Amino acid sequence: MNLCIDQGNSSTKVGVFNQNSLIESFSFVDFGKKEVSTLLSKFPVKSCIISSVVSDNIELKDDLKNRIQFLTELSHETHIPIKNSYSTPETLGKDRLAAIIGASYLKPDQDLLVIDAGTAITYDFIDSTHTYVGGNIAPGLTMRLRSLHEFTQKLPIVEPKIESPLLGNTTETALISGAVYGIVFEIDGYIDALKIKYPQLSTFLTGGSTFYFDNKLKNAIFAERNLVLIGLNRILLYNVQK
Repeated sequence: MNLCIDQGNSSTKVGVFNQNSLIESFSFVDFGKKEVSTLLSKFPVKSCIISSVVSDNIELKDDLKNRIQFLTELSHETHIPIKNSYSTPETLGKDRLAAIIGASYLKPDQDLLVIDAGTAITYDFIDSTHTYVGGNIAPGLTMRLRSLHEFTQKLPIVEPKIESPLLGNTTETALISGAVYGIVFEIDGYIDALKIKYPQLSTFLTGGSTFYFDNKLKNAIFAERNLVLIGLNRILLYNVQK
């Protein structure tokens, strides 16, 4: 079995795979030796990949290295099963790269737009020849709502809601709907623009804020919340076979 670890600033997502099949996924606020021990006692893991934005995780990596036969850490030097045309691969977010590779595995030989809606919203495009072309980064939903409060004197801080009208009739609903539908129209706009050149474009939507937008879009999308983990598993398998 394979263990895939996506370690972010606020949480760690973990997936256990049997070759290409995701057996179980987890989310941890804290992830260390104790959590590793629990997982390894339950699953016969032979290979592991870790993708981390945390700089002080040496203890975790050393523990994994001592307990798992094959361990690799995702970096811009890691061998990957696609062509990366990004001009500065060392600055490309690891989660963006993994999500693109996950989408390319699920829908091979197709033009794909991958949208990851989290703290920031990332838009990444890979063409049918498996060449990653590039993408954009935009503020996420919570970031937009917070900035409206912090950069004005009178607008309140509000929490996003799944159900929101197209046009708000209070300051609260105007803020929420402005942020939510601003992103909805942004997403549809990217899809429409890319379809001019790539009419067979398919779109994947992932990330923690997906459920605010997926049923409001006019364009069809594939929602896959484990896209980054799927991509990490593909990278792991690719390196194990080398």
